[in-house]
Amino acid sequence: MAAARQDKDLPTRQQAILDLAHQGGFVATEQLVRHFGVTPQTIRRDINTLCDLKLLQRYHGGAGLPSSVENAPYADRQGQSPDAKQRIAALTAGLIPNYASLFINIGTTTEAVAKALVGHEGLRVVTNNINVAQILRENPSFEIILAGGTVRNRDGGIIGAAAIEFIRGFRLDYAVIGISGIDADGSLLDFDLREVQVARAIIDSSNHVLLGADESKFGRRAMVRLGDLSDVQSLITSAAPPAPFMPAITGAGIDLIYDDRSAAAALAEDG
Repeated sequence: MAAARQDKDLPTRQQAILDLAHQGGFVATEQLVRHFGVTPQTIRRDINTLCDLKLLQRYHGGAGLPSSVENAPYADRQGQSPDAKQRIAALTAGLIPNYASLFINIGTTTEAVAKALVGHEGLRVVTNNINVAQILRENPSFEIILAGGTVRNRDGGIIGAAAIEFIRGFRLDYAVIGISGIDADGSLLDFDLREVQVARAIIDSSNHVLLGADESKFGRRAMVRLGDLSDVQSLITSAAPPAPFMPAITGAGIDLIYDDRSAAAALAEDG
């Protein structure tokens, strides 16, 4: 992905917003308000300016890069929203009992969940993520089963027909999955068709699907449709989703779980 434009004519905050968008592909208005300590109106003006310059594109709840065909580099995604991912990971791990069986798929959020699960006992984990396997092998009570297939060099994900066939040979209690974007109509979106095909097999082979998505994923565009919110049973996120997304979440009949500590902290500072 191209580096963020460095423009001497851009004010410092607008350049910082553009840099954040290039790191994660999407910036949420609420997140930027907390990050910069300014009003939502100020952030909206900054976003409008960047969109008028064709540097960003408006989406529900924020703005993102114009492209919907390429994800941010893996190293950049690892560093994006670490606090939010840790909150999602802790909430997700709390939903999984000891001695459960589960899938964990590709993604930096699912890797955070794996770290939060290391203190469990007796888990049986099937994964197509080399990084997840490395994290979970620290616990000798776990049985870790790694899917075969093509290893994607950039992030350690395992994809392809062999991985799909392998996963379809199981029926497990839980699936922990991530996603690149959630549309306001409830569509779950990602960038790589091969990754989506493996994730679809994981969903179809699980009794309870736990989707972890930080607030930046709401309204973020990606070109491949994985499915719909109705395909999952629980959505675990880092803050209350933007209002335009609530009808799709409610209509899907899923559990919405979040721990909005960041918003509480912002309110305390304002007080």
